[in-house]
Amino acid sequence: MKSAVILFPGINRENDAIAALKQATGTEPTLVWHGDTELPKTDIIMVPGGFSYGDYLRCGAMAAKSPIMRAVAERAKQGVTTIGVCNGFQILTEAGLLPGALMRNASLKFICKNTHLKVENAETRFTNLYGAGEIVEYPVAHHDGNYFADSDTLDRLEGEGRVVLRYCDVDGTVDPATNLNGSQRNIAGIINEAGNVLGMMPHPENAIDPLHGGTDGRNLFKSMVEAAS
Repeated sequence: MKSAVILFPGINRENDAIAALKQATGTEPTLVWHGDTELPKTDIIMVPGGFSYGDYLRCGAMAAKSPIMRAVAERAKQGVTTIGVCNGFQILTEAGLLPGALMRNASLKFICKNTHLKVENAETRFTNLYGAGEIVEYPVAHHDGNYFADSDTLDRLEGEGRVVLRYCDVDGTVDPATNLNGSQRNIAGIINEAGNVLGMMPHPENAIDPLHGGTDGRNLFKSMVEAAS
């Protein structure tokens, strides 16, 4: 099982991504520089979190134009499992691989804490080892995690089962009070129409070790491995 992690200037979660993928696959991922134009043969591509290009212009906008993203888009089109976390989610939306946009948090403040999430769709290649409606806890660390899309897009995402994760409380309640950043319909993660590209703001790669506070993120990476096997 081969995986690749994309590295941009300003990204700071590449080592976390590498650790999570290595734990799940048993193999060291390949670190791919943003200026490269080709990807190695790989089963999983991960675009990690951080602050690519210092979040100048708009979060993820400059990274989305990097040479390597043409190769990522082509592999995604071919069906390769692709995940973008936090800044990676922003990059995937800016690159047009996922609909919508990530805006400034409604509070206008950086949010760094653990949050609860409801697994809305447990039949994706990213969530097949979770139960439908299962509540998990991942860390978040973002200033621009407020997911926005027009009503038609949101309805389509809902109707096609493409909303994968929602912000909730420990009991699974989804309402404005459990929406930590203002995201439309409490959306924390979505997939593309083909189901092989996931974008999410919370950090599952930081929930794989009990010494770091929990292991709820392990099954997301194991799910990708199982689906790609």
